[in-house]
Amino acid sequence: MKNKVWLWILTAAVLIFAVASFYTLPYYIQKPGSAFALDEIVEVNEGTSSKGDFSLMTVSQVQANIFAYIWAQFDDYQIVYPVNEIRNPHESDEEYSVRQLHLMDSSAVQAIEVAFREAQADYSFSYRGIYILNVFSDMPAEDVLRAGDRITMIDGNSFESSKEFIEYVKDKKEGEEVSIRVERNDQIIEETLPLKAFPETPEQVGLGVSLVDDRSIETDPSVYINSEDIGGPSAGLMYSLEIYDQLIEEDLTKGYDIAGTGTISSEGIVGRIGGIDQKVVAADKQGIEYFLAPDDTIPEEIIEENPEILTNYESAAKTAEAIESSMEIVPIKTFEDALEFLEGLDVKS
Repeated sequence: MKNKVWLWILTAAVLIFAVASFYTLPYYIQKPGSAFALDEIVEVNEGTSSKGDFSLMTVSQVQANIFAYIWAQFDDYQIVYPVNEIRNPHESDEEYSVRQLHLMDSSAVQAIEVAFREAQADYSFSYRGIYILNVFSDMPAEDVLRAGDRITMIDGNSFESSKEFIEYVKDKKEGEEVSIRVERNDQIIEETLPLKAFPETPEQVGLGVSLVDDRSIETDPSVYINSEDIGGPSAGLMYSLEIYDQLIEEDLTKGYDIAGTGTISSEGIVGRIGGIDQKVVAADKQGIEYFLAPDDTIPEEIIEENPEILTNYESAAKTAEAIESSMEIVPIKTFEDALEFLEGLDVKS
């Protein structure tokens, strides 16, 4: 009899553990990720090689179960975020992933532009269409379009920007129909859809999608970037440095292992990113010698709301000191700042 009781207790415990493991909470946990050597991700045709490495840094981000949530409370470098601080309102998991991958692609395009301009190499842009990031529920596009689709024509008209598309649609009335041509995974889809007023802004009609411009860059020499499932725009700075390093004869790394993070604009401005502390911890564990951190400017109104907020650089330096890292944290505002620092390094002996 006693053995049966223990068997029931053990079975119940296993079931509870299994349910708790698979039941997700409305939180994401962000923790240190990995460093990825960029010469294994970026390839400039007939580009030069270097003795050292530029690496991009990632964070690991997963939706929390009960056990992960509890464990994160005891780790200074595992941060818990409510879902609504990570995903946009009404955004599905798939749409979030699509948005992150598009941000990475856009970041890569800007990085190529910055690097090629600095190297005085040839590049040009072409407009690919209107890229769909989200499809809203209870709107005409809901069962027809998907995040990741690309609208190339509407009513037989092509556009050079999403602004032109929006201007075209806004002059129409609710109930009017438009024909669209969509690219999805190399397939062409043509549909006719009615326009409907948005619930939050009834004076505005549309298909019910959020969209951005999608453009590609053509270069000589060609550039191939295999980012796989790495999402977000935070690799922009490091992409631009790796591409530029492969375009020039000099070894920009000087033989060092150099990691960093930060968005990059077409003008070469390095922008703030999330997860800087976790990236510093990950870089330290992987033996990185120099870490390039955005030295962003925080708007006054943000400082007034949060007087304790730190720039990315300040936060990175504070974390490096806390974990007693020997890695040097370098403040970077622009692509030119990064070049100036790297060119001033002595060659590693």
